[in-house]
Amino acid sequence: MSFLGDIGGAIMAPLYYVTSAVLVGWHWVWSLIFPAESGAAWALSIVGLTLVIRAALIPLFVKQIKSSRNMQLLQPKVKELQKKYGHDREKLAAETMALYKETGTNPFASCLPLLLQMPIFFALFRLIDQAAKKQTAHSFLTEDLAKQFANAELFGVKISQSFTNADHVGVQIMAGILVVAMTLTTFLTQRQLMSKNMPPDAMTGPYAQQQKMLLYVLPLVFAVGGIAFPVGVLLYWTTSNLWTMTQQFYVIRNNPAPGTPAEQAKLDRDAAKAAKHGHPPVKLENAEEPAPPPPPPPVRQQPKRQPRSQRGKQQPPGKAPKKRPSPPSASSGENAS
Repeated sequence: MSFLGDIGGAIMAPLYYVTSAVLVGWHWVWSLIFPAESGAAWALSIVGLTLVIRAALIPLFVKQIKSSRNMQLLQPKVKELQKKYGHDREKLAAETMALYKETGTNPFASCLPLLLQMPIFFALFRLIDQAAKKQTAHSFLTEDLAKQFANAELFGVKISQSFTNADHVGVQIMAGILVVAMTLTTFLTQRQLMSKNMPPDAMTGPYAQQQKMLLYVLPLVFAVGGIAFPVGVLLYWTTSNLWTMTQQFYVIRNNPAPGTPAEQAKLDRDAAKAAKHGHPPVKLENAEEPAPPPPPPPVRQQPKRQPRSQRGKQQPPGKAPKKRPSPPSASSGENAS
């Protein structure tokens, strides 16, 4: 166990230094405006730390969006494989992974930003927890700063306390509000992705089941575990969720996946904007051309009814009427004789 603890400490040590360096740097900036020991300075420092971390994760977020889009577009092919190899699970798994590899799709890329945030989350949790319980120095967080951090109050609430170890009801109220905000933003972010940026074909199958599970499981996990988080950590996670929701809204609005309600909404907005300025509507890069309507079937005209006496008189155009041979006369017979 001590060996594993040493490995974990070696992995987390750089994160402690990075997290504490960014946190102390933002605290120095906000100390120019607010008192250094105030909760406002430390709370805004946590928000600044969150923004720096999320800005650093933007390339991973772009990769996550591309992978999620590829997963959606591959769902019809995945369904075909399920129909073909549904009786053989090993063959189905092998063919599915081969399809992902061929198209450069990583089914686990959607979890990368969350997974990479977790070590930073634990590092911040450790810094706040040690500052609250021991008020000891940690990395760039000196002993004086640790004491300030532990005793900093925001609206009369210490940001180092949690719902479970609160010394008065004010801490529980603020922690409860932040837990609800963290849970709600997690749910809305996932629901926004499913309701606006998933085509109808992707709403069924294993990928859709995975998304639906995340829609309800993740908020539940955060709600249950959030009551043990210090107010400062809840502030970090709620800010991170707001960043994710806003960033996702921007991407879905301006670069929607093909065949989704978000793409149709963008087409409608572009058409309305083009009509307002008198320009032809702008087509999306991935938008499919609508199929031309089929030609109408030929209408068969019924011939006009005519009396029997007139039917024989009508001849096709360009042809002279045929003369019927006349019977030989008596005079012609006499001449012949």
